Amino acid sequence: MRKRTIRAGSAAVVAALLLGGAARAEEFAVAPRPIEDLKAVFGTVESVKTAPARARIGGTLADLAIVEGERIEAGRKLARVNDPKLALQISALDAKVRSLEAQRELADTELKRARELRATGAATQARLDAAETALDVVRGQLAAAVAERAVVVQQQAEGDVIAPVSGRVLKVKAVNGTVVMPGETIVEIATDTYVLRITVPERHARFMRAGGRVLVGERGLAEDQPLREGRIRLVYPEMRDGRVVADAEVSGLGDYFVGERTRVFVAAGTRPAIVIPPAYVIRRFGLAFVRLKSGGDVVVQPGAPAEGGVEILSGLRAGDVLVRP
Repeated sequence: MRKRTIRAGSAAVVAALLLGGAARAEEFAVAPRPIEDLKAVFGTVESVKTAPARARIGGTLADLAIVEGERIEAGRKLARVNDPKLALQISALDAKVRSLEAQRELADTELKRARELRATGAATQARLDAAETALDVVRGQLAAAVAERAVVVQQQAEGDVIAPVSGRVLKVKAVNGTVVMPGETIVEIATDTYVLRITVPERHARFMRAGGRVLVGERGLAEDQPLREGRIRLVYPEMRDGRVVADAEVSGLGDYFVGERTRVFVAAGTRPAIVIPPAYVIRRFGLAFVRLKSGGDVVVQPGAPAEGGVEILSGLRAGDVLVRP
């Protein structure tokens, strides 16, 4: 009987210790700690580079069937520039080539006849030399005409307006039927690589550096949405209107419009703040409460989410002990 009593007492002591440890585990001591001082700015989605698709010859634009916003691949034919004079030049050169081919056949026949007569002694060496020279001249003229025709054919092929890079069509600067000049931009293309271009007041310029972290909100300036993390890829050395400009890389910008704005949080140093786990915050009647170990609930003002919890702007002070509800 005595052994049973001792065992029961030991079990009660162990249970009390476990319950006490669990109770202490549910407590949270409030103490300020340094956090990143995040400043909200606006970032604009920009293409890293834009490439113009230009006309390489002059003429009349045709077969332009793309629209702004369309995705295209490098090497795609976007339009056609027609120059009727090129087709006429090719026809004239074709006739010239046929004429020179006939002259070459005649010069070749003359050379064969001169060699036969020279072999029998009926023709002089001068006649044979003249026949050989005439054939060489015609061959040279024929090669020049063929090369000239190839140049015009290449010019005609360059009437195709080709996409230089893959990306999205930003602007279509011409319509079918218009006359364009060599080098004129027909289509402006934004490459597939997009960045967030942010501007920060110069008082925060010393905190901006390549590789720094930024947090990006959802599209449409939506509130209470998860933030995506990005990194600053470039800080421009020149200030504009008292602001420093930087480019940040963030995944998933391909679905944004070029020029679309979104909320961006950048770090501007550190500051002390009270951060508690979200599980200790009680929501009632549109207000936020926390429960003190000393008894009772107090109203607090939560701030933005921080690493490890949520920032408390007011209602708590260092040394307070919270219990989990």
